[in-house]
Amino acid sequence: MKKLLTTRDADMMGRLHRFLRQQGVPVTVSEHGNQLELWLTQSSYLAHAKELIQQFKSDPAAADEDHQDSRNSPATASESPLKKVLRQGGLFTAIYAGAVLVVFLLLLVPTTAEAIFNTLRISDSWDELPLSQPWRLLTPALLHFSLLHLIFNLFWWWYLGGRFERLYGTTWLILAFVICALASNISQFYIGGPYFGGLSGVVYGLFGIAVVVAWQRPTHPLFLPPGLIGFMLIWLILGYTDLLWINVANTAHTAGLISGLVLGGVLRWLSERSRMAR
Repeated sequence: MKKLLTTRDADMMGRLHRFLRQQGVPVTVSEHGNQLELWLTQSSYLAHAKELIQQFKSDPAAADEDHQDSRNSPATASESPLKKVLRQGGLFTAIYAGAVLVVFLLLLVPTTAEAIFNTLRISDSWDELPLSQPWRLLTPALLHFSLLHLIFNLFWWWYLGGRFERLYGTTWLILAFVICALASNISQFYIGGPYFGGLSGVVYGLFGIAVVVAWQRPTHPLFLPPGLIGFMLIWLILGYTDLLWINVANTAHTAGLISGLVLGGVLRWLSERSRMAR
């Protein structure tokens, strides 16, 4: 992360933050004492961000007009919620979502279903875990056995994974995916056996990351409303009861959440350390 600006003018910071985000620049605002700090989250945008900040300083009113025109333009006003969601995804978010869809469709075909499942499932037993085929520790996250299961996981993967990738980059999302998938898949296999699948453990991992890195930071791109946090936690708790009508990989959800909370703590510590070093 790169600090771009420090000011006490909350109104100016709000307008500048809005202007940069409108131009596609990944920025966030944090508080440090009585100062507001504007941070660039991807260094590749540095030159463009500096140019836009200079443009804003030269004519703040024009920048506000540009934002107002963009917000009121027919294209923006008529943009559907689906289009807004699609714009949130990154490269890995899209590739993995596509892979999940392809696997789901192949599982619906009788001639390919058994082969696909046997290729992607983790193992028959803990003693037979095929470490010579390490991808099996990750590929259960590709398996979904109902349309509801698929839609639920893909929505949250796009919502949380897409925002995470756009903020921290593709490499960090891949790393987060691997860590959360390993934690959730191995834990579920050890506790519940080999017959499971789904992206839910990774989704709960990304949820845990977002809760930690954006805690008490309403302007952070990964900030989650309290109602959304409550929904995810209630769903997690309901999985341990008999109230749900579907089978739930509870251990995968919990292990994914724990791994995400830890990874989120690391990311927040790295962010704070980077800010103090400057």
